[in-house]
Parts: sequence; C-alpha cells; structure tokens
Amino acid sequence: MKIAFRTKDEANMEQERDFLALSGSERCYRFIELIQHGKRLPTKAKKLDKNSFKVKIKTND
Repeated sequence: MKIAFRTKDEANMEQERDFLALSGSERCYRFIELIQHGKRLPTKAKKLDKNSFKVKIKTND
C-alpha cells in the first residue's frame, strides 16, 4: 500500500482529473455507485415501516 502526503487541493485536482478521464457511461456508473454507497451510511432519519403507506389527497381549494 502506498501512502502519499498532499494538500486537499492537490487531492481534489487528482480526483477530478481521474474522473474526467472516464468515458460518459463510466461516469454514470460511478455516480450510481456513489448513490448506492450513500444509502449505507448512518443517518439520524427515522426509517419508515415498509408495510405502511400514506395517501395524499390534493384538492384545488
């Protein structure tokens, strides 16, 4: 494993360069992977019971 010491700006520039080197479809897949990974992160939001649902009725009042 290689450890590199660099500034935040240097790290961001390297990440941007690597991302822009990907093709359009690869960028899309990476974005989807990022979204999926974000769903596994801890959150304070309350989880809804999957066996319940809400009915919203909109009127033109």
